[in-house]
Amino acid sequence: MERNFISFSPPDIGEKEIAEVIHSLKSGWITTGPKVSLFEKNICEYCDIPYAVATFSCTSALFLTLKALGVGSGDEVIVPTFTFASTAHVVVHCGATPVFVDSDPDTFQMDTSKIEDLISPRTRGIIPVHYGGNVVEMDEIFSLAKKHGIFVVEDAAHAIGSEYNGRKIGSLQSDATCFSFYATKNLSTAEGGMVVSGNKTLIDLVKKLTMYGISDSREIWQSRYTPKGNWFSDVEMIGYKANMTDLNAALGIHQLQKLDQFNSTRAKYSLIYKNKLIGTGIGFMDVKSHVRSAWHLFPILLPANVDRDKCISELKEKKIGTSVLFRPLHLHSAYQKLLKCRQGDFPASERIFERLVNVPISPSIPEDDINYIADSIKKVLL
Repeated sequence: MERNFISFSPPDIGEKEIAEVIHSLKSGWITTGPKVSLFEKNICEYCDIPYAVATFSCTSALFLTLKALGVGSGDEVIVPTFTFASTAHVVVHCGATPVFVDSDPDTFQMDTSKIEDLISPRTRGIIPVHYGGNVVEMDEIFSLAKKHGIFVVEDAAHAIGSEYNGRKIGSLQSDATCFSFYATKNLSTAEGGMVVSGNKTLIDLVKKLTMYGISDSREIWQSRYTPKGNWFSDVEMIGYKANMTDLNAALGIHQLQKLDQFNSTRAKYSLIYKNKLIGTGIGFMDVKSHVRSAWHLFPILLPANVDRDKCISELKEKKIGTSVLFRPLHLHSAYQKLLKCRQGDFPASERIFERLVNVPISPSIPEDDINYIADSIKKVLL
């Protein structure tokens, strides 16, 4: 029997999600409404954090959080170079300057030992990124933030369900944590994000910014079409349009119920890969004992003598999809122009990137396919 192509990161959408979306469509309420509120409440309970606001994306969640924290022209925010473009883009869109930091060569996370030398009088905060579902050494981040009086906003796009010292990401002492629920993420709402925080004032401001800066915007929109509705509204600040809809939240409500099982399957698949590929010369992302990774990605580092493009091509011929995430930001032309950075500036990140391949790891992939992928990688390396 001919094998189907194994997609790099297929979503796992069940009948309950589909039924909930249909319910929203039939209800007549398809924008921000009761399902968004329920999803926010459920995320708060899951993360053990009191406040949350759903957004259109993790990018908008990060951007609006920085705006709510007052980041602007002349400010600097420290971010890893080994991350997706949005982490730095949101800093630039605030009128501030991203300051790149190199990676830890073992964990692939930002190298916390290099951060303090980058802190200046213009530094407003740090955005640690939990790459692949692994977790940055947050105790060191918090110590630096307290010492220098700067904020911490976690980019947890990969880390819904990850844990650090026994606590879920989202429940730590950061000013805010931002999640992604994009189609490929561990929990998917197709498009979507969330800001969680223990700071009600911050969350209320972010919520207002998601709806044009209108006071009590959700209550106004949700009551406008009821018998008790009120036409009056007031734009208190210059906001944006970045709200999540009930159609997206309908997916998230049921995806969240399955998240722990999803992540358990990902952890199981990571062990299959490690056990089958150990001794091949492949390197793995080190996950410390006090970290529980959500395994959003399973990155491998190919042996130095292996041609990565040839390896990816041969795996594609075997109907296996792969990805290379991420090309360090300082190697992109936009940031080379903006920040005058060059190849060689962040050597650890470059060494990771040069050998990196991400292989499929999703609960929607059968275990037999995971074994087939691992065996195929071994054959390609022979």
